[in-house]
Amino acid sequence: MLPDADDLPELLLDLAVPHEDINVLVARRSRITGDPGVLRLLRECVEELFHDPAEPGRAPDLAGLLDAAPAELSQVFPAYVFIAAVPRTLARHRERGIPPEVSRRTLADLGRHMALHRSRHGTTGVSVRGWLVRHFRGELFQLGRLQFERARLGERTAPVLAAAGLTAAPGTPCLSLHIPDHHGPLTPSACDRSLAWARDFFALHFPEERPVAALCHSWLLDRQLRCYLPAGSNIVRFQDRFRTVREDTEPADTEPVRFVFGDPGLPVAELPRHTSVERAVGDHLRAGGHWYIGHGWFPFPG
Repeated sequence: MLPDADDLPELLLDLAVPHEDINVLVARRSRITGDPGVLRLLRECVEELFHDPAEPGRAPDLAGLLDAAPAELSQVFPAYVFIAAVPRTLARHRERGIPPEVSRRTLADLGRHMALHRSRHGTTGVSVRGWLVRHFRGELFQLGRLQFERARLGERTAPVLAAAGLTAAPGTPCLSLHIPDHHGPLTPSACDRSLAWARDFFALHFPEERPVAALCHSWLLDRQLRCYLPAGSNIVRFQDRFRTVREDTEPADTEPVRFVFGDPGLPVAELPRHTSVERAVGDHLRAGGHWYIGHGWFPFPG
C-alpha cells in the first residue's frame, strides 16, 4: 500500500511534506510494513476513509482507528494513512476529469498541516488529522486562494436560505468555503478568482450536484473585527460577501489564537501586537471580550 523506500521521498515532495520530515517518514516506513498488525490497521483506515464516498458530508471519523496505532507511531501514523490513500484519491479525481494540478495542490494540504505540527511541537506529525479526510475522499478542493468542500444544507441553515428566496431544503447541495492559512493575503481579487474558478469547476466536474449557496463558518466572519480593522481591509471586505445565517452565543476564543499565532494555548497576556489582526485578536481578549464563529452564506453561483 505504501510506495517503496526509494519512491516515497518523491511522493512526499508532491504532498509538500516539509523536508525535515521526509527522512523520518522514510526511515519509519519499515515499522509500518514490517508489522502485520500495523499494516492491517493501515488497510482498515484507508478502507474506512473511502467508505460511502459518493455522498458528500458523510466523512468518516477515523479517530478510533488512528488511536489504535502503537504509541510510538501515534503522531506519524495518520501521514502514512493519507500517503497510502493517494492512488485511490487520484483515481477518483481522474474519473471526474479533475486536472492533475488541482489534485496536487489539494493534497499538498497534508504537508501544510505537517509544517504546522512541526512549528508548534518541533516533531514530525499531522495537525488536525480528521480534517484531511475531506481532501483525500474527494470532497474538498483547493482552487486558488480558497478551498471548497462539497456539502449539504443542514436543518438550521436551509430555512434561512429558503426565506431569502432560494430553493433550499435540508440535504440540498451547497459548498462550504474554507480559508487556509499560510497561503498569502485574503485579497478581494484572489477571492474573486477562486470563486470564478469554483463556478466553472463544480459545474464541469460535479454537474449533478448544482450547489445553491456557498457557506462559511469561521472566526473571520465575527463582526466584532470591524471595530478593530479599517473598512478597506481584506478581512472586512471578505465579510462583506456574506449574509448572516445565525450568530453563536458560545465563545470560540482559541480559534483566532490558533490561526493567527499558531498555538491555541498561548497566554493571552503575551500575544504579539505586530500586525493589525494580531492587535485586534489580542487586545479584544485582554479587554475581557470574546471571539465567536461567524456563519455566513451567499448564493452560488453569485
